[in-house]
Amino acid sequence: MAIPSEKNIELPLLQEIQAAGGEARPSDLYDRVARHFSQLTQADREARYPRTGQLIWPNKVQWVRNRLVRRGGIDASTRGIWKITERGRARLGVVPPSLPHRPAPPPPLPTIAGLLDREKQQIRVQLLELLMNLHPQQFEEFAARLLESVGFTDIEVTKYVGDGGIDGYGNLEMGVVRVRAAFQVKRWRNNIPPAEINQFRGAISGEFDQGIFITTSDFSDEAKKASSRRGAVPIVLINGDRIVNIMLEKGLGVRQEPLTVTKIDEEFFAVFGTTEE
Repeated sequence: MAIPSEKNIELPLLQEIQAAGGEARPSDLYDRVARHFSQLTQADREARYPRTGQLIWPNKVQWVRNRLVRRGGIDASTRGIWKITERGRARLGVVPPSLPHRPAPPPPLPTIAGLLDREKQQIRVQLLELLMNLHPQQFEEFAARLLESVGFTDIEVTKYVGDGGIDGYGNLEMGVVRVRAAFQVKRWRNNIPPAEINQFRGAISGEFDQGIFITTSDFSDEAKKASSRRGAVPIVLINGDRIVNIMLEKGLGVRQEPLTVTKIDEEFFAVFGTTEE
């Protein structure tokens, strides 16, 4: 297998994003970046990881994108779009065209709300990266903690190897109703296809009332349709965004720190009366 290293992929990836007008969808970039490596055969590009079945080449490019995001070369603020930054262009030696000199307007002062929102977005990205760095077995343990935070009890994580397609199970009390649910997790970057949903449903049918499928990525449209098929065991879908929402809401893996804001004490100055005319 002649798949290049992540370091060698960085510049071709930046070059192809720049050539696409400064931004592109990841699916449009895999083939373009591959053309930079003559040793990369079609067989290499179609190779998959034995355990997960994921394509190795797109996964490798996605890891490079994450490295460039951390180093400021790619902007990850828009989901599904990779944008090159000024730092990324500088690395390529691309100089923006000169414009007639005019005084630059003063930059607007950031608001507290804006700063907090930016910080929250950075936390969301960091949480997903931390989850992606977990070993698959550790991610199963995390999923148990996640479900416990939303009310599940008696949670058991099955053995890591030979679990029959079920990573764990537990109970959820809803008034007088008790739901017995099994869960499966996938620490993936690619969207979950419908075949994974159907296979999971087959593993739990007849034994559990509900299935919960948890992934760091997302689900294809066909997978979403398959999750709620009439007459079949329902499958609850929890994608990466929803995982992070639960973590932030329940304080799982994050903590809140107080923010001190300085303001004028109007009551203090009121005792001195009004100013002179």
